[in-house]
Amino acid sequence: MSVDDFINQTGEWLKGTGAHSNIVMSSRVRLARNLAKVPFPNKARKKELTDVLETVLAAINETEFFKKSYIFKMTELDNVDKQFLIERHLMSHEHATQPDGKALVVSQEEVLALMINEEDHLRIQVMQSGFNLDETWQIINRIDDGLSEKLGYAYSINWGYLTACPTNTGTAMRGSIMLHLPALVMTKQINKVLAAIAKLSFASRGFYGEGTQASGNFYQISNQVSMGQREEDVIQNINGLIRQVIEQEEQARQALLVQNKSMLEDKIFRSYGTLKSAHIISSQETVELLSMVRLGVDLEVLKNIDRKSINELFIMIQPAHLQKIEGKKLTASERDARRAALIRQKLGGY
Repeated sequence: MSVDDFINQTGEWLKGTGAHSNIVMSSRVRLARNLAKVPFPNKARKKELTDVLETVLAAINETEFFKKSYIFKMTELDNVDKQFLIERHLMSHEHATQPDGKALVVSQEEVLALMINEEDHLRIQVMQSGFNLDETWQIINRIDDGLSEKLGYAYSINWGYLTACPTNTGTAMRGSIMLHLPALVMTKQINKVLAAIAKLSFASRGFYGEGTQASGNFYQISNQVSMGQREEDVIQNINGLIRQVIEQEEQARQALLVQNKSMLEDKIFRSYGTLKSAHIISSQETVELLSMVRLGVDLEVLKNIDRKSINELFIMIQPAHLQKIEGKKLTASERDARRAALIRQKLGGY
């Protein structure tokens, strides 16, 4: 099993299906878990990390959900492989550093990913396409139950699941939704929306989560509070907030179509034309242009391309993916040329 096996497949969360998939790219639930009576990864010795890795892998081998999964030990991957997995949203930047005792387990469909010895001993995530947080939570809940039968978790009756970061203690659950909000950005309503989200104790981040800025008009919204609430309540609260944001984006899109249709269509077609004809293009410019093309597809202004193809391009044009496709390391200028060629190929350009 190799990282290269993922190059020619579409991750489940990129398929452009599910409820409100014109606005919601993906739903994700993440659980943090630690083994009882073992130091957290940032305090553990190398031998303790190795023991945790072996213990977790043994439990995984006996758990039905992980059948036909890929196991990648960080010590066996080069930097391009690690960046490739980060670009696919399967692991964090932090997991790629200090590789001793670390591994990543990924299901074939890329629905399930488990980081071993990141900030916590286990970081379990399930991702699905569209607005589907309830089912996503139900899946990860069953996975967690299966693992808990084989692993002794660090748990307190008073505090809940114990984690390396105190803000995760309690349910140790983060639910997040990836939203595409170009109309709210274009109508200059986005700052007001994000301010309201922050007041409700929700976090908004960029395409690659914590520590990243919004690009391509993508915003990842997640809960910040995990203590003192039931998991069901956390999911319900996120769902309620996301429905409001979806409604506001839909209203902003309709307002643009009614009040500024010519300007909107011009922006969409210019973006599409640039992508089809460019021979050198940066990743940042590509993401911004693809955002407008995706909006054009969602509004049926562009009718000769599907949402899944655009979603795939957001990932395929990233540096590590380009190098995997090319089969060798590329300089920044070589990547800009290869990126443009890939886009022209996918969009039927010149």
